[in-house]
Amino acid sequence: MSDAAPLNSFKAAAKILTWLDAMGSLTLPIDLELVRQMLPDTPFGRGTSIKKPADLTWNASEGALVRNSENHAEWGIFVNPKARAERRRFTVAHELGHFVLHRATQATFNCDKESVYTGIDTLKAIEREADDFASNLLMPGNMLRDRIDGKRIDIHLLGALAKEFGVSLEAMCIRLVKYTEQRAVLVYWDNGFLKYQWPSGEARRTRVRLRKTADPQEPILGTLAADEEIAQEWDGVDMPASAWCTSEASDIRLRELKHTYADGNRVLSLLMLESAPPRTYHASGWEEEQTRDTFDRFVDNGQPPVR
Repeated sequence: MSDAAPLNSFKAAAKILTWLDAMGSLTLPIDLELVRQMLPDTPFGRGTSIKKPADLTWNASEGALVRNSENHAEWGIFVNPKARAERRRFTVAHELGHFVLHRATQATFNCDKESVYTGIDTLKAIEREADDFASNLLMPGNMLRDRIDGKRIDIHLLGALAKEFGVSLEAMCIRLVKYTEQRAVLVYWDNGFLKYQWPSGEARRTRVRLRKTADPQEPILGTLAADEEIAQEWDGVDMPASAWCTSEASDIRLRELKHTYADGNRVLSLLMLESAPPRTYHASGWEEEQTRDTFDRFVDNGQPPVR
């Protein structure tokens, strides 16, 4: 990497994938133990060592990257042992992202709600960069594209991909929404209230807006999200897009998919909308505020999503 090409989460993950490919080890799920072992032999970690991930022994954290105070070349990764296996994988990849991208800036990265989502801009930025690194490393774009292009998106497909890539269904849905050229919105409900919404780039470009109910936002009547009798709808149900969105004309349709977690309190809604031309609005303070989706506000308020 030259000085003319600053390292970012995408470039760093892509370079590591290139090295794995050259070694004949670019297979799914991505071998994070191999990545950990090889980084000290690469330009991303030369002169350092990374200890094998160990269990966290303190509370309120998902993971941490810590420099040895007695040996500044040695770094350790710590992971919440109570987390699900796919969550632990994402956390390890996240901490490797801190190692590659941020270790020159601080000696400890304690990835809990208090330290990550405090409203301090620099902290939020590096945590998002580490998340993007983990996403790009664990779910390589070209490998995902090969498995999705030309296929009908449903939760059967996304669940199978999540298992193949070794990530959670939520992480795979977020990756899809970031990757897809379709108009799509991922909505996460927690105990009957909106936790965040994540629109795709095309949904942002065409200014898709979800219908508001109350504050905090509740599921919209007439949608699968509001129907407690339907826990799962992995194929999706076709309906007028206006049932969900104030931004959509009456002739535009969407397909709503629904996944309810085993605890019954958390629900994922994935909305796949028909194509529509971009819309423009007169700029106003209200409209500018609306360009930040509820995921951004959710993070600002100190509540990170569970990958």
